[in-house]
Amino acid sequence: MEGTNPVNKKLAAALSGGAVLVLALTGCGSDDDGNDKLDSWAKQVCDAVQPQAKKIEAANAAIQKETSDNSTPEEVRATDSKAFQDMSDAYKAMGAAIRKAGAPDVEGGEKKQKDAVGELNDLSSAYASLKKQVDALDTKDQAKFADGLKDVAAELDKLSKTGSDALKTLEEGDVGRAMAKQPSCQSASASATATAG
Repeated sequence: MEGTNPVNKKLAAALSGGAVLVLALTGCGSDDDGNDKLDSWAKQVCDAVQPQAKKIEAANAAIQKETSDNSTPEEVRATDSKAFQDMSDAYKAMGAAIRKAGAPDVEGGEKKQKDAVGELNDLSSAYASLKKQVDALDTKDQAKFADGLKDVAAELDKLSKTGSDALKTLEEGDVGRAMAKQPSCQSASASATATAG
């Protein structure tokens, strides 16, 4: 059984990079100049994003738990498949939430919003294709399965390095400060930090 375990650990390590993306969505800092329109935009986005951030966190935790014990290839495949599906759904929902909220009331808000939605949708697609990749793994052949998992881990690693520039840009300045004031963003940030650290 030792064949898949080191690979699973690699998968878990690559996944923890994904927590960074959730963090990007939960700005830090505090007072803005009391822009009510921006505050209500931030509240709408934070309230919608928080349950998705929790879903991503839970998916990360499930993969890490599955990789830490002696799981069969079937168990690993089932867990990873569900986790990637959950992540894909969560990023898609985040994108939809930001799209629905409209452009934030800041300079260049429309472009920032559009870029962030695009980035989240790309992430959603990337996790959906990782799910397909995992579903196709051969669990009957231990060596093949381990090789297949290596490829998935490599994709995941790439994904965690692609970063979230559009999200960071969306959250610069006043937008980030408005988001930081929302309790739902603060709790998402706190729990994501706890997991990442």
